[in-house]
Amino acid sequence: MIRHALIQFKPHKAQIKRNFDSLADILDQLKNEDVDVVTLPEASLSGYFLQAGVREQALSAEQVYEMLEQILQEIGWQKPVDICLGFYERFADDFFNSALYAEFNTAQAGIKHIHRKIFLPTYGVFDEERYVSQGHQLAAFATRFGRAGMLICEDAWHSSTAAVLALKGADILYIPTATPIREIHDPEPTNARRWRSTAIGIAAEHGVYVLTTSLVGFEGGKGFTGYSNVVDPYGQVVAQAPLLDEQVLITDIHLESIQVARYESPLLADLHANLSELVSAFTEAAEASMRKGRP
Repeated sequence: MIRHALIQFKPHKAQIKRNFDSLADILDQLKNEDVDVVTLPEASLSGYFLQAGVREQALSAEQVYEMLEQILQEIGWQKPVDICLGFYERFADDFFNSALYAEFNTAQAGIKHIHRKIFLPTYGVFDEERYVSQGHQLAAFATRFGRAGMLICEDAWHSSTAAVLALKGADILYIPTATPIREIHDPEPTNARRWRSTAIGIAAEHGVYVLTTSLVGFEGGKGFTGYSNVVDPYGQVVAQAPLLDEQVLITDIHLESIQVARYESPLLADLHANLSELVSAFTEAAEASMRKGRP
């Protein structure tokens, strides 16, 4: 059993110190709950709609790790804990929309993986590509509990990304998101339903746990949905936070159920068996795209 705390977080825009203080208060309340992994949303340390302000608010992964480590020391959290969160990253004189997974209070403590968002939306209210660079890597990574993978928001809307991580051995997918709400007066807005169905589809197809942690609050008149959820490898929603409001969603996941789910629905095994044909088809599609002058 792995106890997770999904923090449906409302950051103060462009106020990193204040946001770390708020996070410290939440972690202080959680420190006696025997939580193994804490997750936070996309851009949780600064707010999402920063535009050119990304350059002032971006932190290195090492800075984020050190600040989290300091918080845990100050509140007296002495037990091992892993933290997965989204932030704007400064790396090698460039800027990325990134997610970090790190381990604390163990002999192997440190940053375990950084995922840099691959699919940068440039439609509707989004204009990420103007302010951050594209990531180029999809990798599963080792944690204390097994192998995991991370995707950020739109990354998860492309079915191939989750498939790659599952093929690389991920049993848990962490998806930090910041999705502006539509139909705010609807008891279940369209994009909230789509995010839940996306998580269900990923989990059921690949026999993985999917943990989606979503931003809440308002920035420039745009509200974020919340609706964070945990979906098991059968595609069943086992926990879900409310719309719009801050909440800490605590749930236990059981990795032993993955093997049973994949035995009963061997879609991932079928994907492995047909991988060479799919790779050939992707290669042909890429070559055709290049001939047509598409990037």
